Amino acid sequence: MTAQHPPLDRRTGITIWRQIEQALRADILSGHLQHRLPNETALAERFSVNRHTVRQAVKALADHGLVDIRHGSGTFVRDDMIDYQVGRRSRLAHSVAHAQRLGTSRVLSWQAEPATPEIARLLDLCADDQVLCIESLDIVDSKIIGVCSQYFPLPRFAGLGELYAQTGVTHLALAQFGVLQFQRRMSRVTARLPDKQLAGQLGQPVSLPILHVATVYVDGDGLAIEYGISRFCSAAVQVVIAPD
Repeated sequence: MTAQHPPLDRRTGITIWRQIEQALRADILSGHLQHRLPNETALAERFSVNRHTVRQAVKALADHGLVDIRHGSGTFVRDDMIDYQVGRRSRLAHSVAHAQRLGTSRVLSWQAEPATPEIARLLDLCADDQVLCIESLDIVDSKIIGVCSQYFPLPRFAGLGELYAQTGVTHLALAQFGVLQFQRRMSRVTARLPDKQLAGQLGQPVSLPILHVATVYVDGDGLAIEYGISRFCSAAVQVVIAPD
């Protein structure tokens, strides 16, 4: 089943194959197009174009990680997208475990630094208070799906970097500091285009938007414990709002 889209506009500045890609992308992301794509002949008839134009559109979908082209078998919608359940007491690790996927965080670096005005405000700190900045990669089934920057107030979480590097899971490392309960104070989700470095880390084109998720967590006493920025490949992760 496919959704109804406006006819192709041959007078616009957008190439025909790009319009076809956008229409197919919308069908995939909305769930109207699942499993195996129609073959090139069927798609060419649907859009009233030649097969070469369809082939360009499908290749772009594959380059963006939305489909797999299996020569001799057809083109298939990728079904391994992760549902990131954004709930009051959930983190990405919970969503990965719920999906029975193998996930971890690879810590790249950590350092103490003065909080910027924005970070200080979000963590209820004073300007220039020290925070621990941890840079990491979110990895699921051996594939990098996210690039993260996390900020924790000091001196409360001095030594967290080493524990986080050992456990590979934020909430397990925080438990070593007595944080056994936490909740999400707020999350802000936006779509942004990545720069070349970020696109390279995620293994995606710079033309594919990423999901930029900024979150503040508080402990059981309501004290801010973390401000995190996660940059996810939008072909690998979708955000699901799940109030709890």
